[in-house]
Amino acid sequence: MPAANKQRSDISSYHAKKETAMNAKQTLTAACSAVALSLATSTAALASSGATNKVFISGPLILLFLGFCALVVVSQCIPAIIMLYSMIKGAASSKEKTTENVKYN
Repeated sequence: MPAANKQRSDISSYHAKKETAMNAKQTLTAACSAVALSLATSTAALASSGATNKVFISGPLILLFLGFCALVVVSQCIPAIIMLYSMIKGAASSKEKTTENVKYN
């Protein structure tokens, strides 16, 4: 029996080492892929640095239009935030409103 137990522990030790090595290989592969992807996507940004000296090429009407669009978005967000606040307040309140029995004539 002791030989069988030793063989089982050797096999489980082998599988644990193999699993650790596979996890390390997967982690290394993921890290290398992330670095390669970062380098590949950043080269286009570095290559286009020649045209960054022109900031506002658009005319004032385009900027006015974009400002109006931003105003519409902000004015739409205000009621949404108020509604979200009241929904959270209503869900968090522990009081239950009791209805009173009203007798009709």
